[in-house]
Amino acid sequence: MNSNKVSLPNKIFGTVLAHSLRGRMLSKTELQTLAESRDIEELVTRMKNTVYLDALAKLTKPYTAETVEGALREHLVNQHAKIVNIANGSAILNAYFVKYITLNLKIILKGKAMNKTYDELLPKVNMRAEELVGRRDLVVKALVAKDFEDAVNSLAGSEFGEDARKAAQAYKEKGDIRVFDTYLDHAFYRSLDRAVAFESKLQDAQKLIGIDIDSYNILSVLRGKFWGLSPNEVNDLIVTTTSKVPKDVLQRMINTEKIQEAIGELAGTIYKELIPRSAANDIDAIMQLESGFQKESLRRMMNSYRTVFTVANMLASIKLMAYEIRNLAAIAAGVEQKIMADKIMASLVRAE
Repeated sequence: MNSNKVSLPNKIFGTVLAHSLRGRMLSKTELQTLAESRDIEELVTRMKNTVYLDALAKLTKPYTAETVEGALREHLVNQHAKIVNIANGSAILNAYFVKYITLNLKIILKGKAMNKTYDELLPKVNMRAEELVGRRDLVVKALVAKDFEDAVNSLAGSEFGEDARKAAQAYKEKGDIRVFDTYLDHAFYRSLDRAVAFESKLQDAQKLIGIDIDSYNILSVLRGKFWGLSPNEVNDLIVTTTSKVPKDVLQRMINTEKIQEAIGELAGTIYKELIPRSAANDIDAIMQLESGFQKESLRRMMNSYRTVFTVANMLASIKLMAYEIRNLAAIAAGVEQKIMADKIMASLVRAE
């Protein structure tokens, strides 16, 4: 199952689909119109005038931001599955499918940690991805677990088991719910790492994958330091490294006293422009850096369309759609909470 398995006709078909998905992305004006909806019902009506008509067709009233997001996430999974089928054997496109499973596990473990019930968690979890890859049992076991401890234990033996156990330990010690994001992303990046090793000749996709790996490693080191993890624990979060941010740079970041000094180590890398110039505090600096990585990643996705008939085209279209759906979920949440449209728009991540 290496990259050579993706035949040229499939790459051509995949590229045509990728360009069509990109061409149907909503403009800033369209997003603004959605953000100006008076309530969720009006938002759904307006969204049904976009490419998301079919995605929302099954929704029943009363609509909520949660059900809208669930329908959009299912649509994303279905589009991703369609592209995986066209690519027919791309390990990288398959690896990115694991992201949907990690998202569900994050929701479940965070919810269980906060004593949420099965009934409270069920609407937040969309298992379309798990159904497509035959992993539904894994998520269901965590979802029906009687408590947090039981949910963590239910993942033992799976590729998420060790990271879930470490996340639970870190959460008990630090009390920060965000530890689940970092540790479960670690499981995803390990699967991506194996796929990259499999398809090492896929130069066109390396720029898209490389920034994902770099941003994960850099932000994990910074968050690990923020949580007061030991140097060894922070080291364990690093998955693999790229030539753009090699192991020694990450090691120097780990060894610094302060988070601002750690960020300063990026001055010698291609990401020096992303270093926050004025951060109110450490967490603000980390969030600014994360936002910078997202914008740079989006820029690379747009640039990847300059070369045609590549797996990068297909990967970029999935990643762009994932960003758009995240933005639409943020709009739905904002409209539901009666937040001003301008404020909602300011929170979206878009390619300029």
